[in-house]
Amino acid sequence: MRLTLPVVLKLDQLVEGKSVAYSQLRKDVADDLLEEGLLTIMTKGSRRSYHALDCDALEEYLEENYEEYNVLRRNEEDNLFAPNPDILGAASIGDIFSRITQAAETGNSKLFASRACPGFPVNSYEPIECRLKGKKQTISPVDGSFLFISSPRSFSIPEDVVVVGIENMQNFIKIRQQKELFENEIGERLLFVSRYPQSTDLVNWLKKMPNRYVHFGDLDLAGINIFLTEFRAKIGKRASFFIPALAEGWIMGGSLVRYNSQYARFKNLHTDIPELQELIDTIHKYGRCFDQEGFISEL
Repeated sequence: MRLTLPVVLKLDQLVEGKSVAYSQLRKDVADDLLEEGLLTIMTKGSRRSYHALDCDALEEYLEENYEEYNVLRRNEEDNLFAPNPDILGAASIGDIFSRITQAAETGNSKLFASRACPGFPVNSYEPIECRLKGKKQTISPVDGSFLFISSPRSFSIPEDVVVVGIENMQNFIKIRQQKELFENEIGERLLFVSRYPQSTDLVNWLKKMPNRYVHFGDLDLAGINIFLTEFRAKIGKRASFFIPALAEGWIMGGSLVRYNSQYARFKNLHTDIPELQELIDTIHKYGRCFDQEGFISEL
């Protein structure tokens, strides 16, 4: 069944935990969600309304079963419902929805951008037990490969596993060539994750998990800013920035060009995390940055 914009907006309200009047949700869609056990009908006097029984489960079901929901839903990160002259030119919201409707009617998905592959990649150099869609799974990719979690809302791992987010894809794929570094510096069971393809899926999953998170990025101002704004601000104190014991030595031999290219934008970068502020001070002291790919070649 095809979803229209008004239906998607009502579904979005349900996903956000709000109620939707009985008469405002299309019957075929409502019946489908009731049958799946995702909605309930609440009665107050003569008024009836729909409520989601589990907002996360409802959102996951919609994403997996209704392509239009992924396209039309309100997604602030993608700025789909806030036309930006730099992105859309003079296009109006009506123009956007006209193109989306045309795509739905013709079956030509190339007429619009859709999130065909939500989720994030995971990797490990030792088996990690997890649960995915209620079933036990083991994450154990062979060297040179990784797995992709396309249903992050139904993905969970043991609480004692430390999640390590790796910014650079080369480092992410070659974790075994950095195993000594991770074992010496972190020394626990590790699940490696990547935020590419770049989206909020990873951080949204991390927000719901109790696990400790370690951000492994470049030893530079931009990398620290990414950690502070995209992870620490949303995950809180469970999130820390990976600072190797010999960080100062790595930075001393780092890139002057990289530092100069970042200085104007991040010269006032500051944090109340003492060890991270010390790293920022060290970067300014030597006027250099170190790319994390260097950890692969040196080990």
